[in-house]
Amino acid sequence: MTDTLLSSSQPGNSNRERVHKSLAGRHRSETMFRWAGILSIAAALGFVAILFGMIISKGLPSFWQSTLHVEVYFDPELIEGGPQPQRADSPSEADYQQAMIQWQRDVTLSNWNAIVETAVRTAAPEFEIESRDILALVTSAARFQLRDRYFANPDVLGQTMDVSLLASANTDNWLKGTIDRSLADERQQLSPETRQLADQLREEGTISFDFAWHIFTNVDSRSAPASAGLAGAFMGSLYMMMVVIVLAVPIGVASAVYLEEFAPKNRLTDLIEVNINNLAAVPSIVFGLLGAAVFINYLGLPRSAPLVGGLVLTLMTLPTIIIATRSSLRAVPPSLRQAALGLGASRNQTVFHHVLPLTFPGILTATIIGVAQALGETAPLLLIGMSAFIANIPANPLDSATALPVQIYLWQGNENRNFFEARTSAAIMVLLGMMILLNAIAIFLRIRLERRK
Repeated sequence: MTDTLLSSSQPGNSNRERVHKSLAGRHRSETMFRWAGILSIAAALGFVAILFGMIISKGLPSFWQSTLHVEVYFDPELIEGGPQPQRADSPSEADYQQAMIQWQRDVTLSNWNAIVETAVRTAAPEFEIESRDILALVTSAARFQLRDRYFANPDVLGQTMDVSLLASANTDNWLKGTIDRSLADERQQLSPETRQLADQLREEGTISFDFAWHIFTNVDSRSAPASAGLAGAFMGSLYMMMVVIVLAVPIGVASAVYLEEFAPKNRLTDLIEVNINNLAAVPSIVFGLLGAAVFINYLGLPRSAPLVGGLVLTLMTLPTIIIATRSSLRAVPPSLRQAALGLGASRNQTVFHHVLPLTFPGILTATIIGVAQALGETAPLLLIGMSAFIANIPANPLDSATALPVQIYLWQGNENRNFFEARTSAAIMVLLGMMILLNAIAIFLRIRLERRK
């Protein structure tokens, strides 16, 4: 009888053992999968942190730039034109305007470099150095800065003022240590006298590292790299994003709603859907070729205009918005449509009063993806001429401009890599900040809409 009980219990024990082994294997697989997911997320975050760390570590120093704080004497013997003409001294308005133009011309042709040189020599009176080596210490835009200050207040003629002048790009490289100080003189960007004077003024506090506000207020400059800024490129990108948002979002959403809710299912709509999916995978440079051929050559729109760039980026963004919006519409339960129709709502009322409001968060997500993609594009903008050097801030979308990605591309290829490598990283930080700001606004709106549901 005992043997019978043992034999009857053996199958139960073996079944339990198999179940325990199966459960242990499943738990082991789940643990491995969970840890694989955690490691994948940690690796992704680590790579992102490394990328951002490299950009910030390189770009952050360029926001502080070498600046000379000197006393400038507006010497009447060097500044031509004399006192500013007064309206009361002219018999007519035309004579007064003519006198003003002549005075401005004379002031502009004055020897402002000599005034800059005198200011630097006053800061280091015992230092023997040639004029050209002194002028190499400051940016070439310093003379224009003094001229504009004199235009703004002609009463400073014959007076001394405290003025801050940007150091040249080569001086900034030397003081920041971005160029090897052990290189031979013939391989250095500055003469030995200029380098020695820069070190002396830095030790005395005449040269300090001040926050470079001009990065946000100045346009790009080839003659004075130290004063180059992102104002023109920032406004160009802003105008383009306005065009993209105004055109791509309503057109993309309307197209998605029609294709998903109203369009008949036939070969034509199938062909349209296939083409939309294919357009989402087309390289962006193809859209640049299309924009150059259609908007510039055929329609005659101005080259390098943010309007043209916005139209090109709109064409590129539309497939993304349409596909994402259609996915949001498909996620709405069919029972909601059936309930609305059962209560007597029309097809339009069902779509626009009940279905579409539920997809607003998804539409905003699609907008975030599309705008972020468009904001970082460079290749199509190069083909429509937005890589040209523009010395003015665009006043409207029809003015010539460049964009932040293109400006980054141009700075990265600049011959003065010691200076512009850090400035390029700073431009990337500005671009990322602009992208994060746009995304934050869209996410805020999405959260508000989700709470209303």
